[in-house]
Parts: sequence; structure tokens; C-alpha cells
Amino acid sequence: MGGIDPINLVSNLVIYLVVLLLAISAHEAGHAWMSHKFGDDTAYMLGRVTLNPLKHTDPIGTLLIPTLAFVFGAIGGGLGRIPLIGWGIPTPINPRNWTNYKLANVMVSIAGVLANLILLTIGIIAAKIMMTQGFQAGDFFGQSMNPIAIFVGNLMRLNLSLFVFNLLPFPPLDGSKILSTFLPPSFQPFFEMLEQYGFLILMALLYMGVISFIITPFYYALIYILMA
Repeated sequence: MGGIDPINLVSNLVIYLVVLLLAISAHEAGHAWMSHKFGDDTAYMLGRVTLNPLKHTDPIGTLLIPTLAFVFGAIGGGLGRIPLIGWGIPTPINPRNWTNYKLANVMVSIAGVLANLILLTIGIIAAKIMMTQGFQAGDFFGQSMNPIAIFVGNLMRLNLSLFVFNLLPFPPLDGSKILSTFLPPSFQPFFEMLEQYGFLILMALLYMGVISFIITPFYYALIYILMA
């Protein structure tokens, strides 16, 4: 592990996973709640309108890959380029129950990222308040050992990452569902083909650093907001 303190690494990982579970639970609960509002109670009846992480946790997307990304990021090297993101168990929906399909498809798809945007805003407000008490912007990005600063920093970064990541127009991400609503039916076969290989495409983009390249400018924007 070189100069990495294992105790510090584990404690930071625990805080990171707590924030990630909150972010993913809010994201999936947002989908479930909005779908219920448009007449589909599939997810509601399964208890998915909740922040209870046990209802939303995917062993690979919520625990394994985020943990590996965190550890590799701390160690460095090629795999350290994987951004700190994750995903939960997809929220089950039945579009045939929606009262207004096109509007519902957009609103249900965007509800998850709006939940992350709310958490991001809460994190920014908390950081701004803490900065009036002597904290610096860098304290939220690895320059402080204060657990509260680490928590708030993760709250901002993770929810920003999930917000941007899920708006990308690649199946099965929310951005692709929003985009498909406005495209002519002739594009549907193309999206169905992409969906078959969507997971592999996303994993390749993650490994090649494309997702990090897209998300990084938003991190700079976040720092700018904190410094303003």
C-alpha cells in the first residue's frame, strides 16, 4: 500500500459508502415516487419509495465496483481513473400504467437525478456554512481529516457524479430514456441494440477514462461555486 495509511483508507471508505448508499437510495426512490405519481404503483408496492438502502443496493453496482474504484483511486495508476460512481437495483416500472406516457417517461427518468441534485445542493449549503467557520474549499476534497468535511465533500462529489453520469445518453442510463422520448420511432431499434451492450459500453468508457473526462469539468465548476 506504500505510503497509504490503511486505517485512514478504511475510515474514508466507510464514509464514502454511507454517502453512496444515501445518494443511490435517493436516486432510485425518486424514480419510484414519480412513477407512482403518474399512476404506476409497481415500485411503490415493492417498498421502493424509501431511503432504506437495503431496498436499493446492488451487490456489484453499489458495493463492489464503487469500493474497487475508491481503493484504486487511493493507490493510483491506470485503474485510478475510474470515477467514484455507482448504481442500485433498477426501479421496476410498468409504463402501461402511466396516465401520460411521454411526460411520465421524462419525469420518471429525470426524478432520480433531481434527487441527486437536491443532495448536491444540501452539500454545497453545508460546505458554505462550514467555510464561514474556518474550513477551506480544499478541506472537502482530500485536504482535511475531519470526518464531517469528508462526509460533506463526498456528498457533493458523489451526487454531482451521479447527476452527470445518469444524464449521459447511453442505455440504460436515464439520459437515454429522456432522449428516446423526443426521437422518432425509427430510432427505437438502434436504442434497443445499444441496450443489449449498454453495460459493456459503460464499463469500457469508465476504464478508458471517458466518463472521468466528462465529469471533471463539473468538479471544477463545483470548486468555483464554493470559492465564489
